[in-house]
Amino acid sequence: MDIGSSLVAIRGVGEKTAKAFEKRGVFTVGDLLHFYPRSYAFYEPIIQVGDIPFSDGANEAANVSLQLTVRGNARKVRLRNRAVTHFTASDETGTLRITFFNMPYIVHSLADGVTKVFRGTVKKTADGGLFMVHPQMFRPEEYEAVSGSLLPHYAPVSGVSDDKIIKMVRYSLSSVLLPDEYMTGEELAGYSMKPLPDAVSSIHFPDSRKDYIQARNRLVFDEFLLFLLSVKTEKKNSAELVNLKPMIRTADTVRFIEALPYRLTPSQQEAFTAIEDDLCSDTVMNRLLQGDVGSGKTIVAFLSLILCAANNRQGALMAPTEVLAVQHMNKLSELVSRYALPVRPVLLTGSVKGKERTRALSDIADGSANVIIGTHALIQEKVDYRDLGLVITDEQHRFGVRQREALSGKGINVPIMVMSATPIPRTLAMIMYGDLKTSVLREKPGGRLPVRNLAMADTGRGKALRFMLDQIDQGRQAYIICPAVEKNEASDLNNVETYSEELRNSIPPKYRIGVLHGRMKTAQKNKVMREFAEHLTDILVSTTVIEVGVDVANATVILIENSERFGLSQLHQLRGRVGRSDIQSYCIFLYHTEDGSKPERLSVLEKTNDGFEIAEKDLEMRGPGDLFGTLQSGEAGFVLGDIYTDQHIMYQANEYADRLIAGGIMTDVPASSWSAGSVDFRTI
Repeated sequence: MDIGSSLVAIRGVGEKTAKAFEKRGVFTVGDLLHFYPRSYAFYEPIIQVGDIPFSDGANEAANVSLQLTVRGNARKVRLRNRAVTHFTASDETGTLRITFFNMPYIVHSLADGVTKVFRGTVKKTADGGLFMVHPQMFRPEEYEAVSGSLLPHYAPVSGVSDDKIIKMVRYSLSSVLLPDEYMTGEELAGYSMKPLPDAVSSIHFPDSRKDYIQARNRLVFDEFLLFLLSVKTEKKNSAELVNLKPMIRTADTVRFIEALPYRLTPSQQEAFTAIEDDLCSDTVMNRLLQGDVGSGKTIVAFLSLILCAANNRQGALMAPTEVLAVQHMNKLSELVSRYALPVRPVLLTGSVKGKERTRALSDIADGSANVIIGTHALIQEKVDYRDLGLVITDEQHRFGVRQREALSGKGINVPIMVMSATPIPRTLAMIMYGDLKTSVLREKPGGRLPVRNLAMADTGRGKALRFMLDQIDQGRQAYIICPAVEKNEASDLNNVETYSEELRNSIPPKYRIGVLHGRMKTAQKNKVMREFAEHLTDILVSTTVIEVGVDVANATVILIENSERFGLSQLHQLRGRVGRSDIQSYCIFLYHTEDGSKPERLSVLEKTNDGFEIAEKDLEMRGPGDLFGTLQSGEAGFVLGDIYTDQHIMYQANEYADRLIAGGIMTDVPASSWSAGSVDFRTI
């Protein structure tokens, strides 16, 4: 078995399990080893009830493991249409109540006299009693086998348990030939790096927190190295590209700018002029359009597409999510209708199927469609362009270099523009976007009021919700952001599923609530966003999936739970979902700290709405953070790496990439069959 083998080559894995993984983008053994844990659980030694470590004044103790014997029979009750089953269990030092919801069959496992290890959060009742809700359960011998160890938790795979994934990964690690180390021992020591085979194993099953950090750092180094080699090679290649079909300036863009009900900001005008000059020059454009949230990048992109269409060429705009692609399509179609633009747009995403897809592909191939908006579907083999003259990728940091190359490869020497709403500190931008000329949008379009910001402890949540409902009573809408999708016994983070249910039970039914998260199917996500955009819902409880480009002008409040767990730049991106009109908007950062003190980063956000200032502060302030609490969303440009937290690794990878290129020794580096960045060093 090798890393390119199908998952069915793993002992005990059948076609059904393999197909479940395929929906997660995992097709091979190598993909499985890149399916990194999203968190880890430390299985503490068993303690007795009398030794439960409640801190001073606290009413709960998390991640406690108790070996208890069930006393008596279970008691069953109905509560709000839910079956509730209560047990009493004890050891020689104390007794507590254990409760399960909608699990009446549990009585067969927990009969009188049965001894189990219960792991979870122990809470105190008002009268001093102790209880646990939905604890994990183990046979004593089962728990002894994992006690004192770190075990991984993976993103959910339909019908496949964590235990099954762990067994698959263990078997793969013991059976597959892992890649050879391409760095010398001296280089590994110089960068304080773990050997690659060890890192691959330790990222799944670390011996300790230190072992995990070392493994993660090594794999982050490889991610950054792959990316930077692509960037540097692209820069070298693009400098030599000749623009085979220079465009000419047209009156269509001038008329459109004059007809707009607002004036372009100076930096919007300057950026479009630079793009226009590039497209009309003798060398191929390779440009980054960087702008803060709400700075008006989309209209600059549309102007560029109009110029392309007016020159009888085709332009493609690739967005990272279907929600954003549909939003772009709707906006452009509205402008085409209102201003009689020479643009015939078509949408191509994974949800466009059947006759509609066949017609779209035909219109792209024969040139009937001169602007194509979509997601990764734009780079599939079956998509043929008649005359592709411009490629725009939105939110570039969420695409790999090879993805934009794949789209530009649909034509010959195609000009590229990439857009990012993530202000990046200059030092990092020079590394990450070294192959691109840069235009920066600094001003906000006229008429927009700055967002008012407030950071408050989550003990004030009731006051914040009352303010939000008051805004809704005035006809506005609101976002509530939670960092997790579902309850995780190893985490105290607010999650979308529980939060939305509790919110429905605590506010009047006239307030319509929508729920959005990344695990929903694309069609379902589009439906939720469409309903929110059309004001069919008032409150959208969401994960950070709304961070990218979602634009609902009537939304004036965003409430961010567990804001202490996010970086500055991500909080700024989330805040950018409001303040998109001339209506006053508000951002409330709710935080939870042990002593109730306000995190410094939230004080920064209260003082400024300037994304570039915030990016520099983020770079300065971020530390390694709570690595075990990090949840993978799958939406970031890197699987593990973070350009802020891991900036020192980025600099190391940049230095090593320069050494490889200067020495011409890239053939010694492993090929894409292993590397997460999907770059074959041997072809660079």
